Amino acid sequence: MADSVRGDIAEVADGPEYDLNFRDHPERYRHTAGEQGAFKIEPYKSQLLPLWTVADLGPAAKAAQTIYDRYREYRAAGDFVGMDMARKYLQMGWTRAMRYAKYPGGQKYEDGEKREPEQWYDPEKRRIARIYRFHLDRVREDSAYQRAIEAHRERYGED
Repeated sequence: MADSVRGDIAEVADGPEYDLNFRDHPERYRHTAGEQGAFKIEPYKSQLLPLWTVADLGPAAKAAQTIYDRYREYRAAGDFVGMDMARKYLQMGWTRAMRYAKYPGGQKYEDGEKREPEQWYDPEKRRIARIYRFHLDRVREDSAYQRAIEAHRERYGED
């Protein structure tokens, strides 16, 4: 069963992670550098997805700041999974906005062929991407985040 979210991302909703609260079971969470799990990992999906948008500059700027604020709340609570999920939503905002900034309609492919990116097709989406990237970089450079990644790996291992 596919769960289409925001029109350009679909993930299959058949994994056991849908029945698992990762706040209660952080040992089941595996850190990845990408955006994997953004639409799977609860309760964070339910907390962060409603905040996330790249549609228009004003709401997107507010969304990026609010997600960063949520990151800080998770950090204060010592909740690494929440910290990392907030990072994923900031990263997703950056990557999606960049796609729309470079490609008409955000479509990399036309008639099965990869389009050449336009620089900058949509200047507003470029501004949105830069806002998300600003907050994403703040998370990635946060020494508390870096320590939390290592502590999580040491405690729970890696796949």
